[in-house]
Amino acid sequence: MSKQVHSREVRKAALERLAERGVTVQDIAEIVFLMQSPYHPQLTMEPCIASVHAVLEKREIQHAILVGVELDILAEKGLLSEPLQSIIASDEGLFGCDETLAIGSVFGYGSIAVTTFGHLDKQKIGIIRKLDNKASGRVHTFLDDLVASVAANASSRMAHRLRDEQEAEMDAKAQAQQTLENPDEQAG
Repeated sequence: MSKQVHSREVRKAALERLAERGVTVQDIAEIVFLMQSPYHPQLTMEPCIASVHAVLEKREIQHAILVGVELDILAEKGLLSEPLQSIIASDEGLFGCDETLAIGSVFGYGSIAVTTFGHLDKQKIGIIRKLDNKASGRVHTFLDDLVASVAANASSRMAHRLRDEQEAEMDAKAQAQQTLENPDEQAG
């Protein structure tokens, strides 16, 4: 009989794998900040960090991180069978399973996440560039795309939340203006 794994254990393991591979929440939040600050000049790092944490709470994201990092580690140790070993170890250009795993985690956050993921996958911003660099001797075939996925999701989440906040502020101002213009209607 198989054991059911508590979500707390899965979350902890996913965060540990990121840390073991040299990725911090701060690293990912810096990408989110770069993606969102042109649209929100008053943006600070705190909501970016919170958004990354919120994305990392999703079990689907955690599972993708665990699977992808495990494959990277196995390739790094030379434990995969050929030709998969060579394909993953070299991050072969025509191998798309790494992007497929990562983009599968992006669809839940809408079109902003999808387009942001594509941008990050091509531009290799921040920690993604460091992970993609083969000079380290480590294999990050899956991890660079998974980090792009988390950053894209957190960026999309922020874009929607910031818009919601703007609209709530506009509604509050409109309500206040209406109250000033028609005080008798509000006293009723």
